[in-house]
Amino acid sequence: MSSPTKRDPYDVLGVARDADENSIKKAFRKLARELHPDVNAHDPAAEEKFKEAAEAYEILSDPERRATFDRYGHEGLRAGGGAPNFDGFGSITDLFDAFFGGSSPFGGGRGGPAAGGDIAVQVDITLAEAFTGLKRSVGYEVVAPCEDCNGNGAQPGTPLNTCSRCGGAGRLQAVRRTAFGQVVQTVECDTCHGDGRIAEQPCERCAGRGREVQDRELEVDIPAGIADGQRIRLSGRGHAGEPGAPAGDLYVLVHVLPHETLLRDGDDLVTVLDVPAPLAALGTTIEVELLDGPAEVRVPAGTQPGEVLAVRGRGMPVLRRQGRAGDLRAVVDVVVPRRLSKEQKGLLEQLAATITDENTRSDETVTGKLRRLLGGR
Repeated sequence: MSSPTKRDPYDVLGVARDADENSIKKAFRKLARELHPDVNAHDPAAEEKFKEAAEAYEILSDPERRATFDRYGHEGLRAGGGAPNFDGFGSITDLFDAFFGGSSPFGGGRGGPAAGGDIAVQVDITLAEAFTGLKRSVGYEVVAPCEDCNGNGAQPGTPLNTCSRCGGAGRLQAVRRTAFGQVVQTVECDTCHGDGRIAEQPCERCAGRGREVQDRELEVDIPAGIADGQRIRLSGRGHAGEPGAPAGDLYVLVHVLPHETLLRDGDDLVTVLDVPAPLAALGTTIEVELLDGPAEVRVPAGTQPGEVLAVRGRGMPVLRRQGRAGDLRAVVDVVVPRRLSKEQKGLLEQLAATITDENTRSDETVTGKLRRLLGGR
């Protein structure tokens, strides 16, 4: 009986024929993530798909094997004894151990029970809520121990039997053939998945997996002063790990929505202060509405467009520094009055007639003026 035709390794990994080493490795790891044993332990097709991807990677990551394949195809590899063989491995978990040095491609160790994966959820809050801090309920899905079997995979009231394949050890020895000879590895038992026990009657609720997807809702304390893009870590609130291993973490990613009149710059708040030209010349005090109430901004006589006026301590709270806050920075926009009445025009004409070079002269250079007017560009 003839063996099925093997696919082109370039097609398997989805890379071009001139792909470099990094592109090949990146493509293989992407496929590996999709076939991770924590997700596909009960999918027999996943093992074959990973074996195919692993074989393609073994060929294309070895310059000599790759050159042989490019010239003669799979027949050339078989004739020269360079064809990969993964028949000595018991499961997809074993293959992951072989290719990733006993570790998951996601960073978690596979030498013992694997820790649960992390979860990320995003919450949107207003700038005012970031100013005061708040409690927010977040909902998410999590892989958790089955509530009926408490994670052991057995129907309640039925026994767990010692695994006949590994004798209850949960580990097996596998032999891998490499270019340097045979390598003996201790790998997780593919039958009991490292537990050492098999359910006589699988749990009906979780089909013997010991885990199920559950909906969770959690109240999260979002501190005052948190900034857009920051995250809050809640330890142990992520996906359940394997028996004896800790659960992953929950990360709450905070997105602060834009405010109509205020911008945040670090711990400072920035706003534009519209000042009528006559008041900018005479000096005045203008009230600005902030997140915690009004603030008075003193505009000195002769204030120019683009000048920045600061009010100390009226910015955002400094995160986890109680009593500390940034500043308010008000950028002056001198507004020239429009749609003047006859009386207003007359008054301005009287003022214009009295303006001299002494009133408009400045020690500022042309370069300095341009920088101020263009916002420091």
